[in-house]
Amino acid sequence: MRLFASILLLITAFGFIIAEGFDGVTSILLVAVFAAPVIYLIRWTDLNKSFVLDMFLLALAVRMAFGLFIHVYDLRDFFGGDALTFDGFGNQIAEVWSGRASPDDTLSLRAMSTTTPGFGIHYLVAAVYYLLGPNILAAQSLVGLIGAAIIPLLYHCSYQIFSNSKVSSIAAVLAAIFPAFVVWTGQLLKDGIVIFFLVLSMTMVLVLQKKLNYVAIVALVVGLIGVVSFRFYIFYMLVIAVAGSFVIGRRSSVEGFVRGLALLVFVGLALTYLGVLSTASASLERFGTLEILQRSREDLSRSADSGFGAEVDVSTTEGAISTIPLGFTYLMFAPFPWQAASIRQSVTIPETIVWWAMFPLIIMGLIYSIRNKLRASIPVVIFTLLLTLGYSIFQGNIGTAYRQRSQIQVFLFIFVGVGGALILERRENQKILAEASRKRFEEGLRNHGIR
Repeated sequence: MRLFASILLLITAFGFIIAEGFDGVTSILLVAVFAAPVIYLIRWTDLNKSFVLDMFLLALAVRMAFGLFIHVYDLRDFFGGDALTFDGFGNQIAEVWSGRASPDDTLSLRAMSTTTPGFGIHYLVAAVYYLLGPNILAAQSLVGLIGAAIIPLLYHCSYQIFSNSKVSSIAAVLAAIFPAFVVWTGQLLKDGIVIFFLVLSMTMVLVLQKKLNYVAIVALVVGLIGVVSFRFYIFYMLVIAVAGSFVIGRRSSVEGFVRGLALLVFVGLALTYLGVLSTASASLERFGTLEILQRSREDLSRSADSGFGAEVDVSTTEGAISTIPLGFTYLMFAPFPWQAASIRQSVTIPETIVWWAMFPLIIMGLIYSIRNKLRASIPVVIFTLLLTLGYSIFQGNIGTAYRQRSQIQVFLFIFVGVGGALILERRENQKILAEASRKRFEEGLRNHGIR
């Protein structure tokens, strides 16, 4: 696997150089600089480092290759048109920082606003452009690297809960090669970065449940800041999950409760001091009312041919709740083969059918986790439930539902891993029992003089 990933990375690197020359070289160097610490951290850990490194390199290779493909054939508008918007805003900020544009003109003010949802991607692109010049391939490649870095984090996140290498391995493989994950984390989009910060936050929460770790506290704060910067409305769901896990914890002792409460207070104070809570609150006041949610959902449901539930009204609590069954169905299972209305929907059908086939494993994994690992898995379960309900209400378009499902899928892959591991262990146990039965039978024959 490592040989295949290395060859693919090498071929892709040559493709970068052939396609973009100097900009291709700087893109490769940027990825190499930031990949080095990821590889170091993987090799520094004790958890199946060889496998995790292989999966990281494979994930990086396929994302870089996909990114080169959409760059060479100019398919960003087809796969994710937001990339062109982020490119424009990031370039404008870089121009302001370089003194070539006024910070007071309309475009600069819009690009630099920190109350705009997802403003973090503007500044990330701007930082790349400020250092390397306008180079969308470099910015896209950096995002692809961040998407690939989800894989080692997910492995550790699932291992913190289940202490089972099979569960972690299945989750890591799915996140590395599942087509939707490659598409949404291999472009200049927010999705891969958001997922990275979500998994980082969850992993650090699980570490802190076991013992106090100052590095984990800092990493958790960074993860929460990242979520606010790239997708603010998820922040509140994440905070609820974090708070629930700290208060409940893995232990029911008074000491564990007090420690969790103290950690929660400390993280809250850190976020307040850094201005994160005020930024999130400002964004929520501006974009987070049910009326604004209704207008946004109407726009989504009436766009193109992939809208659904146009008649739904989520501006009231009753309407929002009544929308959940329909929204959940589309969020989890769309696009449906019989509703394919475009090439983009049609090409996702094979992957969607594979995703449907995973649902029995998800259900099996969830049941096992709730019955046997509830305290350990509580942050993942709470967050996944809240985000699923939130998107079930908000989404009114098959395309956006399919895209934002990836933020839920990353944790559902863990439960797929649990279900898969249970089936594998059951089969292994059956083989062991069958072998033991065969040996007893042969021994009985020998005892009776039959050979």
